Amino acid sequence: MQMNNTMHYPLLVFVLSFFVLSLSALIGASFLMRQRKLEKDVREDFGVILAATLTLLGLIIGFSFSMAMSRYDQRKNYEAAEANAIGTEYVRADLLPASDAAKVHALLRNYLDQRVLFYLARDEQQIRQINAGTAQLQTELWSAVLAPAAAQPTPTVALAVWGMNDVLNSQGYTQAAWWNRIPIAAWVLMAAVAIFCNVLVGYGAQNVKAEGILLLILPLVVTIAFFLIADIDSPRGGVIRVNPQNLASLVESLRAH
Repeated sequence: MQMNNTMHYPLLVFVLSFFVLSLSALIGASFLMRQRKLEKDVREDFGVILAATLTLLGLIIGFSFSMAMSRYDQRKNYEAAEANAIGTEYVRADLLPASDAAKVHALLRNYLDQRVLFYLARDEQQIRQINAGTAQLQTELWSAVLAPAAAQPTPTVALAVWGMNDVLNSQGYTQAAWWNRIPIAAWVLMAAVAIFCNVLVGYGAQNVKAEGILLLILPLVVTIAFFLIADIDSPRGGVIRVNPQNLASLVESLRAH
């Protein structure tokens, strides 16, 4: 659970990764080489092992980056779908009796504001308040269309009820997409392979004093990759976030309407 919380803070991932990977390279360059230095006839086999390990690390990072991007794209798609569902239901609400339509319009505008805040919020307490307010508004929205549907069960009113169902479902799909993160097991595997790679790179250094700065290149490159993956995979904690541009555009459109 603690490591899961760490993944919410990409900058912390960057700092910890660089420290651990740099330390791994230094351990390989100093401690292991004191135990046993590589002979010339063994160095060729060692190079094959090092290349294979680095290739495996690159593949794992590539797959993890692909997983993070797919989840990011999913969050963007659901944001657009949610804006489309709310906008469609706002129009379909006109099929209800005038008093019910006005009530649904007002509730949808408030609900839309809450959905925009959901994407922009970072504070945990504020997020809980937004979720509570969203749940309350969903209950009121469903009651607002259920009463006229029960009183006048016509096909036109059924369209408004169906549209409200899409609004409620779209929020659930969005929340599920925000919970869908790279598994901790994948992070552990990626970190373990990265540590072994840096230990091997340090162990294979022929002149530690001359190559001291070069030993930090691989830790830095891998750390940047980890930071980018964590940033894209974190819906709230990173710099790269889903901007609710479709929801914000709908807000402006409804205000003009």
